[in-house]
Amino acid sequence: MTDVWAAVPVKEFAGAKQRLSGALSPDQREILAATMLEDVLDALSRATRLAGILVNTVDPRAADLARRYGARLVAEDARGGHTGAVLGMAKVLLAEGKGALMTVPGDIPGVTAYEVDTVVSSCLEAPSFTIVPAHDELGSNAVLCAPPAVVPLRFGDDSFFPHLATARRHGIEPTVVRLRGIGMDIDHAADLRMFMRMEEMQRTRTRALLAGLGL
Repeated sequence: MTDVWAAVPVKEFAGAKQRLSGALSPDQREILAATMLEDVLDALSRATRLAGILVNTVDPRAADLARRYGARLVAEDARGGHTGAVLGMAKVLLAEGKGALMTVPGDIPGVTAYEVDTVVSSCLEAPSFTIVPAHDELGSNAVLCAPPAVVPLRFGDDSFFPHLATARRHGIEPTVVRLRGIGMDIDHAADLRMFMRMEEMQRTRTRALLAGLGL
Protein backbone atom coordinates (compact mmCIF):
# COMPACT_ATOMS: atom_id res chain seq x y z
CA MET A 1 0.00 0.00 0.00
CA THR A 2 1.71 3.19 -1.20
CA ASP A 3 -1.10 5.74 -0.88
CA VAL A 4 -1.82 5.87 2.84
CA TRP A 5 -2.48 9.29 4.35
CA ALA A 6 -2.15 9.93 8.07
CA ALA A 7 -5.17 11.81 9.41
CA VAL A 8 -4.87 13.63 12.74
CA PRO A 9 -7.93 15.30 14.30
CA VAL A 10 -6.94 18.10 16.69
CA LYS A 11 -9.34 19.88 19.03
CA GLU A 12 -8.66 23.43 20.12
CA PHE A 13 -5.98 23.49 22.80
CA ALA A 14 -7.99 25.81 25.07
CA GLY A 15 -9.80 23.59 27.56
CA ALA A 16 -7.92 20.49 26.41
CA LYS A 17 -7.62 17.33 28.50
CA GLN A 18 -10.29 18.14 31.07
CA ARG A 19 -9.90 14.72 32.67
CA LEU A 20 -6.40 15.72 33.76
CA SER A 21 -7.71 18.72 35.69
CA GLY A 22 -6.87 17.09 39.01
CA ALA A 23 -3.20 16.81 38.03
CA LEU A 24 -2.55 19.81 35.78
CA SER A 25 -3.70 23.43 35.56
CA PRO A 26 -5.54 24.68 32.45
CA ASP A 27 -2.36 26.32 31.12
CA GLN A 28 -0.36 23.15 31.73
CA ARG A 29 -2.98 21.06 29.93
CA GLU A 30 -2.82 23.37 26.90
CA ILE A 31 0.97 23.09 26.79
CA LEU A 32 0.72 19.31 27.19
CA ALA A 33 -1.76 19.01 24.30
CA ALA A 34 0.55 21.02 22.02
CA THR A 35 3.64 19.08 23.09
CA MET A 36 1.99 15.69 22.56
CA LEU A 37 0.82 16.78 19.11
CA GLU A 38 4.36 17.80 18.18
CA ASP A 39 5.68 14.37 19.23
CA VAL A 40 3.01 12.73 17.04
CA LEU A 41 3.68 14.96 14.03
CA ASP A 42 7.43 14.40 14.37
CA ALA A 43 6.95 10.63 14.21
CA LEU A 44 4.57 10.86 11.26
CA SER A 45 6.93 13.15 9.36
CA ARG A 46 9.79 10.66 9.77
CA ALA A 47 7.78 7.62 8.67
CA THR A 48 8.79 6.36 5.23
CA ARG A 49 5.59 4.63 4.11
CA LEU A 50 3.08 7.47 4.32
CA ALA A 51 1.96 9.42 1.25
CA GLY A 52 1.23 12.48 3.38
CA ILE A 53 -0.24 13.90 6.56
CA LEU A 54 -3.61 15.61 7.05
CA VAL A 55 -4.38 17.64 10.17
CA ASN A 56 -7.97 18.66 10.78
CA THR A 57 -8.11 21.65 13.13
CA VAL A 58 -9.21 25.24 13.60
CA ASP A 59 -6.69 25.91 16.36
CA PRO A 60 -4.05 28.36 15.09
CA ARG A 61 -1.24 26.91 17.23
CA ALA A 62 -2.03 23.39 16.04
CA ALA A 63 -2.09 24.70 12.47
CA ASP A 64 1.36 26.25 12.91
CA LEU A 65 2.72 22.94 14.22
CA ALA A 66 1.15 21.06 11.32
CA ARG A 67 2.79 23.37 8.78
CA ARG A 68 6.15 23.02 10.53
CA TYR A 69 6.05 19.26 9.95
CA GLY A 70 4.84 19.44 6.37
CA ALA A 71 1.25 18.45 7.06
CA ARG A 72 -1.68 19.54 4.96
CA LEU A 73 -4.40 21.45 6.83
CA VAL A 74 -8.13 20.90 6.45
CA ALA A 75 -11.09 22.08 8.54
CA GLU A 76 -13.81 19.69 7.33
CA ASP A 77 -16.08 19.10 10.36
CA ALA A 78 -13.19 20.12 12.61
CA ARG A 79 -15.57 20.94 15.46
CA GLY A 80 -17.57 17.73 15.01
CA GLY A 81 -15.68 15.86 17.72
CA HIS A 82 -13.06 13.19 17.11
CA THR A 83 -15.35 11.08 14.94
CA GLY A 84 -16.65 14.01 12.91
CA ALA A 85 -13.17 15.32 12.23
CA VAL A 86 -11.93 11.90 11.08
CA LEU A 87 -14.95 11.45 8.82
CA GLY A 88 -14.29 14.91 7.41
CA MET A 89 -10.78 13.87 6.44
CA ALA A 90 -12.10 10.62 4.97
CA LYS A 91 -14.42 12.67 2.74
CA VAL A 92 -11.51 14.79 1.55
CA LEU A 93 -9.37 11.75 0.73
CA LEU A 94 -12.22 9.93 -0.99
CA ALA A 95 -12.99 12.96 -3.15
CA GLU A 96 -9.35 13.02 -4.24
CA GLY A 97 -9.20 9.30 -4.97
CA LYS A 98 -6.62 8.52 -2.27
CA GLY A 99 -6.06 4.87 -1.40
CA ALA A 100 -6.28 4.75 2.39
CA LEU A 101 -6.64 6.72 5.61
CA MET A 102 -4.66 6.00 8.76
CA THR A 103 -6.04 8.04 11.62
CA VAL A 104 -4.16 8.60 14.86
CA PRO A 105 -4.96 10.96 17.74
CA GLY A 106 -2.73 13.78 18.88
CA ASP A 107 -2.25 12.36 22.38
CA ILE A 108 0.00 9.35 21.72
CA PRO A 109 3.39 11.03 22.21
CA GLY A 110 5.28 7.73 22.39
CA VAL A 111 4.47 6.82 18.79
CA THR A 112 7.52 6.23 16.58
CA ALA A 113 8.11 6.37 12.86
CA TYR A 114 8.82 2.63 12.99
CA GLU A 115 5.40 1.97 14.52
CA VAL A 116 3.70 4.09 11.88
CA ASP A 117 5.45 2.17 9.13
CA THR A 118 4.52 -1.11 10.86
CA VAL A 119 0.83 -0.22 10.71
CA VAL A 120 1.06 0.82 7.07
CA SER A 121 2.92 -2.39 6.22
CA SER A 122 0.13 -4.42 7.82
CA CYS A 123 -2.45 -3.01 5.40
CA LEU A 124 -3.92 -5.71 3.19
CA GLU A 125 -5.33 -5.28 -0.30
CA ALA A 126 -8.50 -3.17 -0.27
CA PRO A 127 -11.03 -3.48 1.15
CA SER A 128 -9.20 -3.86 4.44
CA PHE A 129 -9.22 -2.56 7.99
CA THR A 130 -6.32 -2.41 10.46
CA ILE A 131 -6.62 -1.28 14.07
CA VAL A 132 -4.24 -0.63 16.97
CA PRO A 133 -5.99 -0.71 20.36
CA ALA A 134 -5.22 1.51 23.31
CA HIS A 135 -3.20 -0.04 26.13
CA ASP A 136 -6.45 -0.80 27.99
CA GLU A 137 -7.89 -2.63 24.95
CA LEU A 138 -10.86 -0.25 24.99
CA GLY A 139 -9.99 2.67 22.73
CA SER A 140 -8.98 2.65 19.06
CA ASN A 141 -5.66 4.50 18.86
CA ALA A 142 -4.88 3.92 15.19
CA VAL A 143 -7.24 2.85 12.45
CA LEU A 144 -6.26 2.23 8.84
CA CYS A 145 -9.11 2.08 6.33
CA ALA A 146 -8.53 1.11 2.69
CA PRO A 147 -10.33 2.78 0.99
CA PRO A 148 -10.73 5.72 3.41
CA ALA A 149 -14.38 5.09 4.36
CA VAL A 150 -14.49 1.31 4.02
CA VAL A 151 -15.83 0.89 7.60
CA PRO A 152 -18.06 3.36 9.49
CA LEU A 153 -16.05 4.74 12.40
CA ARG A 154 -17.24 5.87 15.81
CA PHE A 155 -14.61 6.80 18.36
CA GLY A 156 -14.93 6.90 22.13
CA ASP A 157 -13.63 5.37 25.34
CA ASP A 158 -14.94 1.93 24.36
CA SER A 159 -14.56 1.77 20.58
CA PHE A 160 -12.06 -1.03 19.93
CA PHE A 161 -14.38 -4.03 20.08
CA PRO A 162 -17.28 -2.18 18.41
CA HIS A 163 -14.93 -1.31 15.53
CA LEU A 164 -13.95 -4.97 15.19
CA ALA A 165 -17.62 -5.94 15.08
CA THR A 166 -18.46 -3.23 12.55
CA ALA A 167 -15.66 -4.33 10.23
CA ARG A 168 -16.87 -7.92 10.36
CA ARG A 169 -20.45 -6.83 9.63
CA HIS A 170 -19.08 -5.24 6.48
CA GLY A 171 -17.40 -8.48 5.43
CA ILE A 172 -13.87 -7.51 6.47
CA GLU A 173 -11.77 -9.46 8.95
CA PRO A 174 -9.83 -6.77 10.82
CA THR A 175 -6.08 -6.88 11.24
CA VAL A 176 -5.13 -6.13 14.86
CA VAL A 177 -1.66 -4.74 15.60
CA ARG A 178 -0.55 -4.01 19.17
CA LEU A 179 2.14 -1.37 19.62
CA ARG A 180 3.28 0.20 22.88
CA GLY A 181 3.83 3.73 21.64
CA ILE A 182 0.59 4.05 19.70
CA GLY A 183 -1.23 2.24 22.47
CA MET A 184 -0.16 4.73 25.16
CA ASP A 185 -2.65 7.58 24.96
CA ILE A 186 -2.83 10.12 27.79
CA ASP A 187 -6.30 10.91 29.07
CA HIS A 188 -6.21 10.28 32.82
CA ALA A 189 -3.80 10.84 35.70
CA ALA A 190 -3.09 7.10 35.74
CA ASP A 191 -2.00 7.36 32.11
CA LEU A 192 0.47 10.08 33.06
CA ARG A 193 2.01 7.83 35.70
CA MET A 194 2.20 4.86 33.33
CA PHE A 195 3.74 7.01 30.60
CA MET A 196 6.43 8.32 32.94
CA ARG A 197 7.38 4.76 33.95
CA MET A 198 7.88 3.57 30.36
CA GLU A 199 11.57 3.64 29.50
CA GLU A 200 10.99 4.03 25.76
CA MET A 201 9.19 7.35 26.33
CA GLN A 202 12.25 9.07 27.81
CA ARG A 203 13.29 10.83 24.61
CA THR A 204 9.93 12.42 23.88
CA ARG A 205 9.23 16.11 24.30
CA THR A 206 6.23 15.17 26.37
CA ARG A 207 8.25 13.30 28.97
CA ALA A 208 10.68 16.22 29.29
CA LEU A 209 7.73 18.56 29.79
CA LEU A 210 6.09 16.38 32.43
CA ALA A 211 9.39 15.86 34.24
CA GLY A 212 9.84 19.63 34.32
CA LEU A 213 6.41 19.89 35.91
CA GLY A 214 7.50 17.51 38.65
CA LEU A 215 5.42 14.52 37.53
